[in-house]
Amino acid sequence: MIRKIFHLFFFLLTLHLFGQQKITGKTLSENDMVVTWVLVVNISNDQKVYSNSSGEFSIEGSENDELRFIKKEYERTSRKVSNVKSAMNVVLVRIPEEIEEVEIISTTGDLSKDSKRLSKIDKKDQLQKAIGLPKPPEKPREVPAEVKKVLLGAAFGSLDVQGTYDLISGKARRQKRWYKYEDVQLDITWIRKRIDDEYFIKEGIPAERISEFLEFSFTIKPEIRKYVKANNISRVMFTLESVLPIYVDRLKKSDNNIEQK
Repeated sequence: MIRKIFHLFFFLLTLHLFGQQKITGKTLSENDMVVTWVLVVNISNDQKVYSNSSGEFSIEGSENDELRFIKKEYERTSRKVSNVKSAMNVVLVRIPEEIEEVEIISTTGDLSKDSKRLSKIDKKDQLQKAIGLPKPPEKPREVPAEVKKVLLGAAFGSLDVQGTYDLISGKARRQKRWYKYEDVQLDITWIRKRIDDEYFIKEGIPAERISEFLEFSFTIKPEIRKYVKANNISRVMFTLESVLPIYVDRLKKSDNNIEQK
């Protein structure tokens, strides 16, 4: 039964792909600078792609299809396809926004003193939540296709052609890996904005390896990322304290091995 379903997938997918043409273009800012990783959605056939690191995109469609362009911190833009053979340059307009004040913590090395200062910052975050300040807009993300959902839909007579293609081509797997990497980098950035580099350097971690240390800490102590999401910088710092000696020891052993060679 499953084999017949997949044969039907391939047959319908082939018909779908040959009936479409490639619409190409580039996503740019108002200053003609490249805007990367813009979500491009063809409203007419529900195809979705992201523009690459050069701002270029290629999506299946036909003339008169409507394309929608979505990226965080930019206004949503729509364009109608007038000529599939002509590449389109799409200009995205940045949304004006106030820059959030970020306090960088210069630590003293005395954990008891630093923890008191960090607790004050945590209370400030709690107060902002209590008075109901609006949350920042979530990053628009295309939901990766899931095998169970695609098969379940097919079993009930609803063929998800795009989802099938994403699974077969490996796109869904690549999306999941990218989202995971992106979330880790955002958490690292959040911590580095709030703790001065000098704190890590004093503990024996070179500036160029701070991000590497934080990623290592997430592996050893996964709860750190929960504290980041809760805006609890004091708990983050306390937990990092327990990982610091482990990482520094590994760093020293690695350096000794290099010197011996």
